[in-house]
Amino acid sequence: MGIRTKFTEVFGIEHPIAQGGMQWVGRAELVAAVANGGGLGFITALTQPTPADLANEIAKTRDLTDKPFGVNLTILPSINPPPYEEYRQVIVDSGVKIVETAGSNPAPHLPMFHDNGIKVLHKCTAVRHAVKAQSLGVDGISIDGFECAGHPGEDDIPGLVLIPAAAKQIEIPMIASGGFADARGLVAALALGADGINMGTRFMCTVESCIHQNVKEAIVAGDERGTELIFRPLRNTARVASNTVSREVVKILDDGGQFEDVRDLVAGVRGRRVFDEGDLDAGIWTVGTAQGLIHDIPTCGDLIARMVAEAEDIITNQLAGLVTR
Repeated sequence: MGIRTKFTEVFGIEHPIAQGGMQWVGRAELVAAVANGGGLGFITALTQPTPADLANEIAKTRDLTDKPFGVNLTILPSINPPPYEEYRQVIVDSGVKIVETAGSNPAPHLPMFHDNGIKVLHKCTAVRHAVKAQSLGVDGISIDGFECAGHPGEDDIPGLVLIPAAAKQIEIPMIASGGFADARGLVAALALGADGINMGTRFMCTVESCIHQNVKEAIVAGDERGTELIFRPLRNTARVASNTVSREVVKILDDGGQFEDVRDLVAGVRGRRVFDEGDLDAGIWTVGTAQGLIHDIPTCGDLIARMVAEAEDIITNQLAGLVTR
């Protein structure tokens, strides 16, 4: 048994479930656990302070799994941009064969990755961006709906519409992101035309995830309303956990404030303290609406196995049983 799709075949994995890049979260232990469970895990390159640290993290992951895994390279505008080309070189030199790109146009990275036999999965939040990435020659698309944690774009299109709209125009493997946490979501994504799913929040809340236990328990206790959309007035929307800090950011910007007025509140170093120390109000931390569907803290292996078994049951028994002959 199993669920085979274009995504599992092209990217060489067992199950159509990915754990995409997550700042401060995509580390060796989690990525290897996802890989060992038959999914596709991604190390987040920029979580590592230097390219040399990324090389070490890749080596550490290799010590923990012999299955395929990838590296996420997110290119975002920043005041002091990291040395992207050096990170890219480390990925190539390390022999990693799958990269998830996100943030901006993947075109500058494709020749180097493709020349070295690396498959590129590009994450985007709009059909037009997915079509453009496909035309540039990426190997797969991760289409990211409004439900997602992090940056959902500015179109506010949820997965129920975005996935089939994209599927109509995308011929390469496409996985769906945003709002996925269980077998029902996996089956729904397949029915909507995706070839698999990408989960962030659900994988944050596993045994092997490096974040503080307090954060995992907050995700279990939280519901689908427990997020805020910050930076809306700045047209750089981000979905994060609702806490004293994010609510203050929303109020300041709604009242006409600018980025400078919230810069200290949203500093990444403060958000990292949430994950490291477990103080849920230390800063901004990222979580999706899928937390409303998360009720336990399993190992990655158990989570993936459970999801695939339940998805097979839904497809072969529950849904088939609804069809009258």
